[in-house]
Amino acid sequence: MNTPMGLLIDITKCVGCGECMRACADANGLPQEEAKQLSAEHYTVLQAYHNDEVFVRRMCMHCVDPTCVSACLVGAFSKTSQGAVLYDADKCIGCRYCMQACPFQVPRYEWSSLIPRVQKCRMCAERVANGGVTACTEACPTGATMFGVRDELIHEGRRRIQEAPEEYVDHIYGLTEAGGTSVMYLSGIPFEELGFPKDLPTEPIPQLSWRVLSQIPKYSVAATVLLMGIHWITARRVEVARFEAEEERLRLQEKIHERHGNNTGKGGESR
Repeated sequence: MNTPMGLLIDITKCVGCGECMRACADANGLPQEEAKQLSAEHYTVLQAYHNDEVFVRRMCMHCVDPTCVSACLVGAFSKTSQGAVLYDADKCIGCRYCMQACPFQVPRYEWSSLIPRVQKCRMCAERVANGGVTACTEACPTGATMFGVRDELIHEGRRRIQEAPEEYVDHIYGLTEAGGTSVMYLSGIPFEELGFPKDLPTEPIPQLSWRVLSQIPKYSVAATVLLMGIHWITARRVEVARFEAEEERLRLQEKIHERHGNNTGKGGESR
């Protein structure tokens, strides 16, 4: 199956039970403990807002065109055809550019480990490859997390918004943010009030970066020509000044010789 898959998380249906976190920990061999922030040992967490009445899941967004993949110097990150963004610890050199590049600040580093790795949600890639669904989807008792083909999830999200516009913000978060993500959200509260990054470009960040970088050679050539021109003009001015100084020196020297000759002639006449 090579169809891009994804998750649709409906915040209006989440009751904060934490089953998704426990299922994720169990599926990935992580500690079964409550956490509020993503870490190397917590791939998904729940955060409460609006007096603990609204709960938001945090996890890797699995960007359609991931910045972490383009930023990695050694190809330790890759985007699968099924949608997951995966990490290969054997290739990682520990530069942590992925952490700096991620617009959602997701990747976490094992700072306390002697052989540290970068950790994050894998979107249960092995389960999905075998025809299953993510562990968090399977565990969710309210249907707040839905797994499926990304295009179908977008259609479902739009259907819910259209059928109950009074319950939802008219936007699917992740549809266009950073060029689109495989993990998308519905909410009844503006996303900026729930800690979601705003003002992200709608074009994939790697493409924006490439557009800038691709112009560098052209501008480098222009800059090189300009600098060479400036250098030539400067060098020419120095050369001309040196030539003029030498000419002036020779003229002065000739005048001195002329005066000396004249004085010698006058002295001979007097005798």
